[in-house]
Amino acid sequence: MPRLLLVRHGESEWNAVGRWQGQADPPLSPRGLDQAEAAARALGSFESVTASPLRRAADTAVVIAAELGIGPVPTDPDLMERDAGPWQGLTRVEIEAGWPGHLDAETRPEGYEDDEALMGRVGEALGRIVARTDGDALVVTHGGVIYALEAACGEPWQRVPNLGGRWLEWSGDGLALGPRVELVPDAAVPDLL
Repeated sequence: MPRLLLVRHGESEWNAVGRWQGQADPPLSPRGLDQAEAAARALGSFESVTASPLRRAADTAVVIAAELGIGPVPTDPDLMERDAGPWQGLTRVEIEAGWPGHLDAETRPEGYEDDEALMGRVGEALGRIVARTDGDALVVTHGGVIYALEAACGEPWQRVPNLGGRWLEWSGDGLALGPRVELVPDAAVPDLL
C-alpha cells in the first residue's frame, strides 16, 4: 500500500516576518534552506519527491531530493497552498485592523479558498501521486493543505511547523491518517499560510 509523507516547506522570508502567504510566492529564507538540508538527513528512503510549484515548497523539495539522491522533482499546481484572498501578504495585526474579529471567529473574507475547494484539488494531486508509486512518496506542500486533510479526517487543529508533516496511507477504502512527524526542531515561527 503506498504511503505518502506530506511535509510543510522550510521557513520562507514571509514566515520569518509574520506575513500570511497563501498563493503568494516568497522564497525560502536562509534558515529555510538550512532546515531543508537538516530534514533530508532525518528522512529515510523514498521512491519519489513531488512538490507544490510555489518556490518555498519546490526549493525545499529540490534540496531534500538532492540529499536523498532522487529526482527530478515534479511539481503539481494542485498541491499549492490555499488562496488566502485579500489576506495574502498581510500580518495578523493588519488582518485584525481590516477585518476585526474575523481571525478569532474563524471567518474568512471573500476570495479565501475554503476547505472543500482545497481538498478537491489536493485529492486529485494525491491520487495522481499514488497512481505512479508503489512505495513511500514524499510530498512537499503547505500547512494549509495538511490542516485541511486533517480536518477532513476529523482531527482537531494543531500547528504544523516548518518541515513538520503527516503520514498518509492510501488503500482501497481511501485515505487514512498516519502519525505526525517533525523533521527539524520547531522554532515556533507563527503559523502563516
